[in-house]
Amino acid sequence: MQTNIVADALEQFLTDVQTVLPDLITGLVFLVIAAVTIKVVMFAVRAILEQALPGEAPVYRQFIATIVLVFLWFGVALSFLSIVGLTLVAASLGTATGFLALGVSYALSGMIADAVAGVYLLRDPDFNPGDTVTAGDTTGEVTAIELRKTRFDVEGDTVVRANADIEKRWTKVSDDA
Repeated sequence: MQTNIVADALEQFLTDVQTVLPDLITGLVFLVIAAVTIKVVMFAVRAILEQALPGEAPVYRQFIATIVLVFLWFGVALSFLSIVGLTLVAASLGTATGFLALGVSYALSGMIADAVAGVYLLRDPDFNPGDTVTAGDTTGEVTAIELRKTRFDVEGDTVVRANADIEKRWTKVSDDA
């Protein structure tokens, strides 16, 4: 009787493995193809970013490339789960991640606003390090434009302002003043 239970369990296990094996092999082949495709896509993304943001610090290009890479791999992971027969798990993960992303984006909305404003300031030909600018109650020389903040030299002191506050309203002080 004991031997019969073990033999039945082993036989059921082998049958289940045989049933799942084609889907698992398909999933592994998909992962290999996806990895190669992502490598090619990321090469193209980095090349496009290099051309689109040629003079910018590499941290900005790396930030954007990392976001693209995370989205690509997340899509691959959900597709892999669907291929191997875990469609409900993939749907649940996708939904949960959507809610999590919504919460994180709400919590980080100020930081995201600063980062977006930083990109606009970096691309603005009238706002460069060395320029004298008035932003709100601060008038000084721009010393550094970073992703989330800009540094000013105001009478020998360093003043740091959030990019979102600066980008809303700033005035370049005339060079001949």
